[in-house]
Amino acid sequence: MAVSKLVPRNQKVLLAVIIMTSVIDSVLVGYDSSLMGSFNVMPAYINYFTLTTTTKSLNTAISYVGGCFMSLFSGSIVDWRGRKESIIWSAIITLIGGVIQGAAQNIGMFIAGRFIVGFGLGLAQVSTPTLVAETTPVKWRGFALGLYYACWGCGTLIASGVCYGTQAMSSTWAWRIPSLLQAAPSIWCMFILLFVPESPRWLISQGRNDEALQILAIANSDGDTVSPIVQLQFKEIQDTLRWEKERELSVVQSLAQPANRRRLLITTTFSIMVMLPGTNIVQFYFGDMLSSAGISDPTTQLQINVILTAWTLVVAVIASLFADKVGRKTLCAGALSAGTIALYILAGLTAKYGTSGYAPGVYGTIAMIFIYNATYAWGITPLTVLYPPEVLSFDIRAVGMGIYTFATKLCGLFVTMAVPFGLAAIGWKVYIINASVDVLMVVFVLVFWVETRGLTLEEVNRLFDGVKHSDVPDLEAVVEGKVGDGVIEGKSEGEAQVDVVEKGRY
Repeated sequence: MAVSKLVPRNQKVLLAVIIMTSVIDSVLVGYDSSLMGSFNVMPAYINYFTLTTTTKSLNTAISYVGGCFMSLFSGSIVDWRGRKESIIWSAIITLIGGVIQGAAQNIGMFIAGRFIVGFGLGLAQVSTPTLVAETTPVKWRGFALGLYYACWGCGTLIASGVCYGTQAMSSTWAWRIPSLLQAAPSIWCMFILLFVPESPRWLISQGRNDEALQILAIANSDGDTVSPIVQLQFKEIQDTLRWEKERELSVVQSLAQPANRRRLLITTTFSIMVMLPGTNIVQFYFGDMLSSAGISDPTTQLQINVILTAWTLVVAVIASLFADKVGRKTLCAGALSAGTIALYILAGLTAKYGTSGYAPGVYGTIAMIFIYNATYAWGITPLTVLYPPEVLSFDIRAVGMGIYTFATKLCGLFVTMAVPFGLAAIGWKVYIINASVDVLMVVFVLVFWVETRGLTLEEVNRLFDGVKHSDVPDLEAVVEGKVGDGVIEGKSEGEAQVDVVEKGRY
């Protein structure tokens, strides 16, 4: 089967549409996350549903329940139907959920819509990062996947702006309009996917070698299928998938392998670092935080949220550009350490000035919220869907991303349900507890993480299995000229092999 004629044949254009897929999905996730944070300070929304602390938490958290449920099956669906088709279905499901949510006549209908939205997001957060990771060239992988949650800020900014613009309405349209607009990213995603190819690794696993080779060639050398870089990666992927297939292990058996247990330990615990270092307290309950800091006017809170979101977006986008300049371990440990310090200071300022009315103290408290968001956006945001698919091998990548997403949704469910009660009961002391847990996260990263920067997904296997399951040299050696150009053999593009003349360290 040939690659669709709609898929760009130019390397830069193809990279742009692949990145756009990542961006659109992250905009949708960010929009949904910020939507509830903004709703929770909008009188029209609160009054329409007559919310209590419990129903406020339930409305916010129910999308995580849908995401948890879907993530249990996402990995199998993504392996069965392919990465691209799974993204299409996720967009359709999210669109349906957004319409139901926006048209809700009662709290039950609203909850149903948000559950369906979470269902779609759970599938998207497994399929999209997997497609981008497996298709993007190594040198652009950090940037492409770093933008996934960096542009999450675009979604939050849009949602914050729309909610701010509609909050003056006394009717229910103040919250219905933002809800219905949730369908827009889904429609745009389905359009962009017309120009996006399927993952070459998934295609090779399905025996569609010629098609996979063409995509690798476009992505890495403007369509030159005999390029040593293309042929090396093609053979490396083939060898690795053949090795995995020859083991004849079921998914459960694969997950039970010692190396894979370590992979899953890293990815599932990373979901805790993504969701529970303190960022979701700011994201979902910034209104409560600002109230405890002495700012209770809803309009002022929404204004601050828009500025905070814009600030976080700028930092995250810049951070994505530098995602491959710093090692993954250094980036994560540094961000968590800086965020921990910011949370401790935030707790102290809130305790001293939260009810004082002392303007400089209140401004200092707000400044620490901005600083904390910057630390998270710089180090954790780019890694959110970059590191897990790098660590996971192909045979468990989709299922592992499903487990990672499931753990992430559970953490999100915990923070959305527990934090409002914690803030109501002990206020700023929640920040102290959160920061103390962050210290343990830093220790875990320094002890257990492996460095994957600059490696192909197949080369990462050496860090866990002790060997790379292909006899070709590493891609970096070819790019830097440390080995010969190679001798290309084979009768067709789909059967082409590389016989690399080893030099230097090889």
